[in-house]
Amino acid sequence: MLSNETCLELRDLLFHDGPEGAAVHAHWRKVIGDDLFRHHPATCEERWQLSYDRLRRINEELPLPPDQLAHDPRHLAALHEWASVVDGATATVAGIHYNLFLGSLLDDDRSAPRDLSDFMRLSRVGTFLCTERAHGNDAPALETVARYDRGSDEFVLHTPHPGAAKFMPNTSPAGGPKTAVVAARLLIDNRDEGVFLFLTPLSNHRGALPGVSVTSLPERIGSPVDHCVTSFDRVRLPRTTLVQGSHGQLDADGTFHSTAGSARKRFLHTINRVTVGKLCMSASTLGGARAALAIAVRYAGHRHVSGPAGGTQRVPISAYRSHHGRLLEKIADAYAMTFWHRTVTDRWITHAPAEHAPVERLAAIAKGWITWRARDITIEARERCGARALFPANGLAEFPANTDGAITAEGDNLAVWSKAGAEMIFGHELRPASPHATGAEQLTDVAFLRRALAHVERQAHLAARHDLRAPHPDREKGSFVRWNNATASALALVEAYAVGQAADAFTTACTRAADTATRTLLNDLCALFMLRHVRAHDGPLLADGILTADHVQTLPGILNTLTSRLAPHLDTLAHAFDIPEEHLSSLPMLTD
Repeated sequence: MLSNETCLELRDLLFHDGPEGAAVHAHWRKVIGDDLFRHHPATCEERWQLSYDRLRRINEELPLPPDQLAHDPRHLAALHEWASVVDGATATVAGIHYNLFLGSLLDDDRSAPRDLSDFMRLSRVGTFLCTERAHGNDAPALETVARYDRGSDEFVLHTPHPGAAKFMPNTSPAGGPKTAVVAARLLIDNRDEGVFLFLTPLSNHRGALPGVSVTSLPERIGSPVDHCVTSFDRVRLPRTTLVQGSHGQLDADGTFHSTAGSARKRFLHTINRVTVGKLCMSASTLGGARAALAIAVRYAGHRHVSGPAGGTQRVPISAYRSHHGRLLEKIADAYAMTFWHRTVTDRWITHAPAEHAPVERLAAIAKGWITWRARDITIEARERCGARALFPANGLAEFPANTDGAITAEGDNLAVWSKAGAEMIFGHELRPASPHATGAEQLTDVAFLRRALAHVERQAHLAARHDLRAPHPDREKGSFVRWNNATASALALVEAYAVGQAADAFTTACTRAADTATRTLLNDLCALFMLRHVRAHDGPLLADGILTADHVQTLPGILNTLTSRLAPHLDTLAHAFDIPEEHLSSLPMLTD
């Protein structure tokens, strides 16, 4: 067995996050150890309120002022990563308040600063209204309007038809009075200037304000959030409610000017907090995935079943390869996801202005890959714990549905990846050709495995370029037909790129391990992660000479050997996730 020092070093490697090291995560881990974050049997409406009670506790324990938190992607992501361990709804309302609401207002570059004190101390909760019933992924086409009335120097905010109602913002009475930033189409003298944000009070302690209609949506799966449909009936707002910037300003005399060249660019500026939101969505599912694995691994040692051949011996279910092998595969994914998220967050924080577009795309790709992998992990963890895990009190039941929410939020994964794939076909450097295998390479050599993964990316890239240019019976119908022809290979390119980037982050983390035993363990786990992805493409890799026939034949046995080497360290690998004992010991199926 490995020493406790190995577990501590694994933990330090997982949670080393920027200049503060692991301190950022240590703070949020301590916050969720509070009794308020334990499971409480409650109705859906009571849980809505509980998420806001927890949000206020978080606000009391902030390591930095709320306005600084809104401008600190690392702390925002870490908040999501740990809040999601115990309650996905708390992570959701926190992200909306601090990132989408406060962040958008703080990005407003008007010379006269707003009084945000009510939102800083959470006497009013902030929310964000963008998506409409008829406009989700095509949000630039949204139809809520804010018409400028020159006579009164006001905006008239209006929902012209039911399809323009704001869909799924957290606007119910739960949590107290609320104010929103509302995305609406700015109309000046009947001229459409594009989509902007408008600071709009929604409710007070007595309920919705005049002209504001709020209807609760049916209960959804996952941790319950007070999602509603919200619409406006000619609500008048002062001119100062316009959230302004270089993308558009309205002077006191009613003159509008903008440095953005198009309505689309103005819209993208309006929702620029969404990229940080993608980092936060990734982090929330990452925290949930690690928590799910920690619970499943502890349960696997706690739950005993009959031994082999129907004997009288009782053994923990973790003794079975069919059980611990699956958990080890998902733990390898979780380590890769964590290391890559740290890398992507750092890239976003430190990138130069000229790198903005590719780093924004990187965050979008990471969001898709991490959230999809997190769903796989949480489903596997739930299944490994059987019927007990179906009960929310045992801490696992809501994780898969919470990841479903993150997959859709801040840009539906498939739409986001489609956009990234389209950009990468000619806007991303083609990987150089990988050398042909000699047969002397070891399948546990991560450098060799990385070359194989690079080849998978290169081939997908070449296929996407070919498919975009390929003759097609309907080619004369334009670019849409050509894009549809290239969609599958473009998405394969994005997937291969994501796996390769995660592998790079994993191998870099391995090199940072100071202790030999820790480094050996991490290298084996990294090899397990990479080898599974190589195996998924072993046919094409063999055909292209990147693998030999012997490699392909021995690959299953090597995977089995790696699993055997890692199996004794299952508890150590999961314990390094550092899930608070206050949480784990409160789960009935772990303490019966």
